[in-house]
Amino acid sequence: QVQVAESGGGLVQAGGSLSLSCAASGRTASDYAMGWFRQAPGKAREFVTAINWNGGLTWYVDSVKGRFTISRDNAKNTIYLRMNDLTPEDTAVYYCAASSHSYRDPRGYNSWGQGTQVTVSS
Repeated sequence: QVQVAESGGGLVQAGGSLSLSCAASGRTASDYAMGWFRQAPGKAREFVTAINWNGGLTWYVDSVKGRFTISRDNAKNTIYLRMNDLTPEDTAVYYCAASSHSYRDPRGYNSWGQGTQVTVSS
C-alpha cells in the first residue's frame, strides 16, 4: 500500500497563494488516483480536488474552480496543489490521499497523509 505525506501548509493573507506537495512512497504513485481533501474546524471533511493516474483528468469542487490547480509528477512520485486567491473560507487541514479506484469517487481513497494546516487570514 502506498504511503503519502503532505507538506507546504502555512499562514497566508487573503488573496495570497500557497502550494502544497504530497510525496508518495512504498508503491509507485502512477498506480493510484490522488486527491486532496480538507477539514475545517467543526465541519465535515470535504473532497476538494482529484487527479487520475497519469494527470490527464482532473476534478474540482465548485468552490475552488479557477483558483486551485492539482498536478502530479509521477517521475518524482509527487502530487501538487497550487492554491491562488485564497480566502478565509479555505482555512482547513488539507489531506492528501490515494485511491486505486475512480479518481472522482471520494469513497475510494484509503491511504491518507497526516495533513497540513492552511490558515488564511482576512
